[in-house]
This record gives sequence, C-alpha cells and structure tokens, in this order.
Amino acid sequence: MEKYKDYFIPVAIMAAGIFIAGAVVYGPVLREGGVSTKSPSAGTPSVPGVPVEVQVADQDHIRGNVAAPVTIVEFSDLECPFCKSFHPTVKLALAEYGDKVRWVYKHFPLDQLHPKADKEAEAAECAGELGGNDMFWKYVDRVFEITPSNNGLDLTLLPQIAQDLGLNRSAFEACLNSGRYADRVEEDYQQGVLAGVNGTPASFVNGVLVSGAVPYETLKAAIEAALKK
Repeated sequence: MEKYKDYFIPVAIMAAGIFIAGAVVYGPVLREGGVSTKSPSAGTPSVPGVPVEVQVADQDHIRGNVAAPVTIVEFSDLECPFCKSFHPTVKLALAEYGDKVRWVYKHFPLDQLHPKADKEAEAAECAGELGGNDMFWKYVDRVFEITPSNNGLDLTLLPQIAQDLGLNRSAFEACLNSGRYADRVEEDYQQGVLAGVNGTPASFVNGVLVSGAVPYETLKAAIEAALKK
C-alpha cells in the first residue's frame, strides 16, 4: 500500500449516485460510446427471496469448489466503495464454508460514477489471460486493496500491479491496450441487467438476491438457507 500512496488522485464527486443500504443505486447508465442497449431500468427488478436464474459459464471466474452446492454470483465494480468493503465478507464465507460455497465474479462497472472501472475490469481479465483463474482473483484482490474507490485509482498503476504480481508487464500492457476484453465486460454487465441488478454489489446466493454490502451475518444466513434447500 505504501508504494502506491503518491499516485492516488482525489476522490471524484459522485453527484449522480445515491447510496442506499450499502449499494449504489442509479438511473440509466451510460456505457462507453453512448447509452447502453439495456439500462438497469430495462431489466426486471429482482424480488427479495425469489430465485433468479443467473448463468454461470465455463469462462467465468470461480473461487472455491466448482461443484459446491451453494453459488454466490456477485456483480461488482472495482471502483465501488461498497464492493471494496464487501469483498472481504465473501472471502470470509469461503473460509468458513470451504467446499460448500463457490464465488463467481461478474463485472458491473457503473460508468456514470466510475468511468475508470471498465478499464480496471479489462485489466483483471488480462491478468486472468496471462496467469490463469487464480491470477485473475489475485489481481481483483490487489485492486480492491489499493484503490481509494470512487474512481480514485490512477490507471497508470494497472501494469505495475500486474508486474508486482509476477506477470510480464509488456504482455499485460499489450493485452490491456488492445481492448479485447471490453466485450467480455459488457457481456457480464448485460447479464446483470437481465437479472434485475440495479446497484453494486449485487450478489445472488443460489439465485436469491443479497443486495448491497451486507454484514457477514446476513450473507451467512443466505448461505445457510440455501444449504437447507
């Protein structure tokens, strides 16, 4: 953390956002190049307690036992302060439940609030390309560790993070500059829209929405309920 402190820029003012119960709630979200083909208002809002089908594909980044009976699918934004605070909470769940829980990470960058989040998501994908699934998670962990959130991370640090994690810097920069993972990030985002996501973090525990940066006991209760079904 010390080595990055001089690179942080002031936290952006989030005039477009309203914070409710540890989640960012927002109106139609502008994607790069204009308005998204689907905005959060275009999806069907998730109803608490009612399971929603959220696709988990082979290409998704999974932490934990891939055959676990409980799946947590989290839609997250690397510049969201609530996602940053919730990240250790899900780690704690994996530590406690072991092979019973798997964690699936999906990108949901909030462009109006955090225009840097798209590129950070692409950077995580590049890390995964170069170092595999474990490296993807290490990269996400590190970004959350060092970012001040709210669009405050200096994007010039993205290659340095990769290098510090043992990746080839030149190869990482080539990947990031190519923009080849922009569509992958957008695909995750659209999955969230269709699932009714309207803020981050949004987690689905076996399809049941757990909205916001809830305390561990709330997440634990959702996991326990899923295990009993």
